[in-house]
Amino acid sequence: MNNISDRPFLATLKPPKGGLSRRELLTLVSAVMALMALGIDIILPAFDDVREAFGLREGSTEPGKLITFYFIGIAFSQLIFGPLADRFGRKKILYIGIFIYMIGAAGSALATSMNVLLLFRVIWGVGAAGARVVATAVIRDRFEGNIMAKAMSEVMAVFVLVPVIAPSLGAGLMSFLPWQSIFWFCLIWAIVIFLWSLRLQETLKIEDTKSFDWRTTRSSYSRVIKNRICFSYTLASIFLQAVFVMYLTCCELMIGDILDRGDQFSVIFGCVASSFAFGALLNGQIVIRYGIRTVLRSASLFLILGSSILLVITLLGNGVPNFWIFIPMLAIVLSNFMFIMPNLNTAALQPVGDIAGSASALTSASRMGFGALLGGVVGSQVQISLTPFVLGTLIFTCLTTLFIYRAEPSKNEPVI
Repeated sequence: MNNISDRPFLATLKPPKGGLSRRELLTLVSAVMALMALGIDIILPAFDDVREAFGLREGSTEPGKLITFYFIGIAFSQLIFGPLADRFGRKKILYIGIFIYMIGAAGSALATSMNVLLLFRVIWGVGAAGARVVATAVIRDRFEGNIMAKAMSEVMAVFVLVPVIAPSLGAGLMSFLPWQSIFWFCLIWAIVIFLWSLRLQETLKIEDTKSFDWRTTRSSYSRVIKNRICFSYTLASIFLQAVFVMYLTCCELMIGDILDRGDQFSVIFGCVASSFAFGALLNGQIVIRYGIRTVLRSASLFLILGSSILLVITLLGNGVPNFWIFIPMLAIVLSNFMFIMPNLNTAALQPVGDIAGSASALTSASRMGFGALLGGVVGSQVQISLTPFVLGTLIFTCLTTLFIYRAEPSKNEPVI
């Protein structure tokens, strides 16, 4: 049986003449993916201003829909962007995605009602989806197996700096400009990424180009669904994404109101997010040494343990746990995501590498779409107690672990 991790990798090759170095390529991909994260994290400090601007009651969970609708826009539009990226190449789809992203950001800044704002958040998410599909496909074009997992971890290590910096950046902008200025900043960042991406060479090989029609697209998606390993890892990622969405939609309410640390929100959110970067960097080293499967299995079991401890801490506090115990433990649990999510993405795409654009689109659309719905529903139950949050976290992490173990390859399937 051939071990995938023993194959030669494009990562070891010198970049094409005139192309980006490995470091610049991964940095650019990180910046492209940061477009998506920036559209989430920079608006979190503005929730109170959104409530005031649109006449919502104090403590309303309605601003959380700005996250849910954004993820929905990202999710299902990827089903179109994926096949397009496999047919017309990565760069053209990246440019289309950035253009739509700018329309969504500008429309959000000019919105005069909550419903209009939510509509442009969906459009904004559609644009972010095009950029995200291309970023993942470019990594899959250039790398394979454990080397791909390492590259993805390096990308994520830079990518997760956005949640660390963005809330403070948003709060800083709002200290001397209207809250809509955070949307204009996102538009400016998109323009910068567009100019930088002009240096990117097309990574889709001509021989790997797919025709764009319903029959080919249906065939590609059917392969993803019927592949047990790919499908199981995708299901695992859905439940993990649900926890992440749940945290994002209610973190402002959780930290500001329930734990009564509203004036420290940006700092606390940034500190929790910084643990993601540490986890991503450490995963890049560990996955090379031990392999994707071993890391996934171990990290998922630890996730259940950590979630169980969070539940006990919360129940002992009658739904309002001690801040100094709960937040550090939450940071440990969430940082563990970086040992799972990048590896899940890599493992899911490995059996279907020749249709990376379509496969990435379907797996990511499923993860973000269903993850947003599940996380949004449970997150909306968080009002005056953190019990719904930690209980949902434990249930979703158990389901994540279940499907990770279900994806174990059989004897005639390659080991990753």
